[in-house]
Amino acid sequence: MTNVQRPLGTRPLAADKLSLLTKVARMYHERGLRQPEIAEQLNLSQSRVSRLLKEAVDIGVVRTIVVAPAGVHTDLEDRLRSAFGLRDVVVVDSPAEGDEESLLAALGSGGAGYLEASLGADDRIGISSWSSSLLAVLNAMAPRTTRMARQVVQILGGVGNPAAQVKATHLADGLARVTGGEAVYLPLPGIVADPSVVRVLLDDSYTGDAPALWNKLTVALVGIGSLHPSELLRSSGNAISPADESALRASGAVGDVCLRFFDAAGEPIANELDARVIGITTDQLRRTPRRIGVAGGSRKHEAILAAVRGKWVNVLVTDEETADFLLASA
Repeated sequence: MTNVQRPLGTRPLAADKLSLLTKVARMYHERGLRQPEIAEQLNLSQSRVSRLLKEAVDIGVVRTIVVAPAGVHTDLEDRLRSAFGLRDVVVVDSPAEGDEESLLAALGSGGAGYLEASLGADDRIGISSWSSSLLAVLNAMAPRTTRMARQVVQILGGVGNPAAQVKATHLADGLARVTGGEAVYLPLPGIVADPSVVRVLLDDSYTGDAPALWNKLTVALVGIGSLHPSELLRSSGNAISPADESALRASGAVGDVCLRFFDAAGEPIANELDARVIGITTDQLRRTPRRIGVAGGSRKHEAILAAVRGKWVNVLVTDEETADFLLASA
């Protein structure tokens, strides 16, 4: 009687048993019969059917293959997580080049799904100033009947004109509404003219509780900015001045998180602008356990690469094209 070789360290399997085992496996996996039905048809005990099914897996007669549906990029996510030591990654489809609206919608959907699946009732979320990608996340979220966060804390003042501060407040307020958390605002500009003003404003009693909570955040939800802001960002009042942009370029800056700028290696840029920012510090941000960056598109490739290199974020929501670029640059 012919024998079939089994995995190393086990005895060969007789052909008659192999035939029975294969028959049971096909009845269960291909025909969809339940174990009691198989046992009855083949006059076997249910426990033997169960053992045969397990053995079919052990010797490779049954192999489990996970086929990712369209739009799901788990392989890319796993490779990015490993390449950059990230805590988690969400990759969404890339739209046609230049389709900013579709890109934001995809990033928003991916970010919303991640937040809805991972936030807990005791999370204290820090959220940066106005950002088109974060606004897309907010728009994709729906209020839940159960609380998803304890507090939503604004970690950067509005940038530029007064309308920017209104938009920053709207973002914190909207996230608090959909998560059921308490909103804690930072009613200050994001950048001031003189570094001496920063401490005065942060210590002022009318500033509120936000700065005191920056050391207690469990989650930071941030955008990743580049030195090539979109026209939408420029017109929103949330972009830095041309003079500051020129100084940052001269310092080697490629991007920012919460207006804390960094170079291509992800190292912080310590210049005069950094001292004029009213918001969470670099150290406070990096001490936050979960730092979720939502960004994509070719315009931001270099900034996103630097942000993951420098550990500014440890959870990344991005698009497929950007994911490919990051892996090619790892």
